[in-house]
Amino acid sequence: MQVDAVVLDIDGVLVDVADSYRRAIVESVERVYGDSIVKADIQQFKNASGFNNDWELTDAAALFVLTARETDVDIAGFTDAIADRGGGLDAAKAVVRELLAAGSEDVFDAWDAEQLRAVFQTLYLGSELYRDIEGGEPAFDAPGYINDEPKLVSEATLERLQRRYQVGVVTGRPAAEADIAMDRVGLELPDEHRFTMDDWEQGKPHPRALVTLAERFDARRVAFAGDTLDDIQTAVNADDEDPDRVYYGVGVLTGGLTGEDGRATYAGAGASAVVESVEDLPELLE
Repeated sequence: MQVDAVVLDIDGVLVDVADSYRRAIVESVERVYGDSIVKADIQQFKNASGFNNDWELTDAAALFVLTARETDVDIAGFTDAIADRGGGLDAAKAVVRELLAAGSEDVFDAWDAEQLRAVFQTLYLGSELYRDIEGGEPAFDAPGYINDEPKLVSEATLERLQRRYQVGVVTGRPAAEADIAMDRVGLELPDEHRFTMDDWEQGKPHPRALVTLAERFDARRVAFAGDTLDDIQTAVNADDEDPDRVYYGVGVLTGGLTGEDGRATYAGAGASAVVESVEDLPELLE
């Protein structure tokens, strides 16, 4: 795997978000609707594809909770049905309509994406950062889970990668939140070497961001390391779209996919390689 550029995801690769983003998903639905999914269920939404945006995953989790009150659908059945429809929030809405027919309107009336987002951002950012980033008053007082995200990568590993390769970032985070995570791990990149939620409409697994970075790097062979199936699919899609370059999707086992089951799931999605953590990436590439 002789590459000349390395592109990194942030969540589950550079920082651990199990007790930040994923905790905020569960608790946002709980605060708004009185009950919620469990944290392990989040991976089933991720595996269904199309949920690189955790606000939309929170919306889909809320739709599941509201729908489960009216039917006997379980989380596996709900997320499998989403996957069968191509993944993402629109697919989740279609599943609700199919399961409840005319009764789905009651669910959509109760579903409040704006309130869910405000609660999510308050929990995740905390009161002070909420005022700075969102430009308004938080829904309640909170310390902010973003302040306690453990680092998954050492500065030595980042320096090693940057010495040998051109390095970029493709993330579903908003730019301000990407800045905070990159500052935490000590990764400095020019703006043109990263794509955030604010930089492109499609999001992963659409290949535009990855192909654009490869073009900016003038790279011939690119490795993209991520912690979800959408990350792997992004590399697969880029390889299909861009015949002039080779793209490798590298699965990282520090996010929701772990252990031998995680390795098998990545392999089934077309991953070129799987590593225990991003710390193992330099050795893989060298």
